[in-house]
Amino acid sequence: MNLDIRSHIINNFKGDDIQVLKEAIEESIKNNDEITLPGMGVFFELVWQKADDDLKNKMLKILEECVKQN
Repeated sequence: MNLDIRSHIINNFKGDDIQVLKEAIEESIKNNDEITLPGMGVFFELVWQKADDDLKNKMLKILEECVKQN
């Protein structure tokens, strides 16, 4: 069985506005639900692919700080 998780997640949110995306992210974090981790990864991948080097460096700094704190 071949599951295309990326396509499924992207299609699931196609046409949704910023508020819906924000709520999905915040709900996923609030619930600390392991099941939503692949979706969060797809969201991050999409952002990473569109980000310029400055934004990527900012995200990496934030990530580095967060990982060190936990």
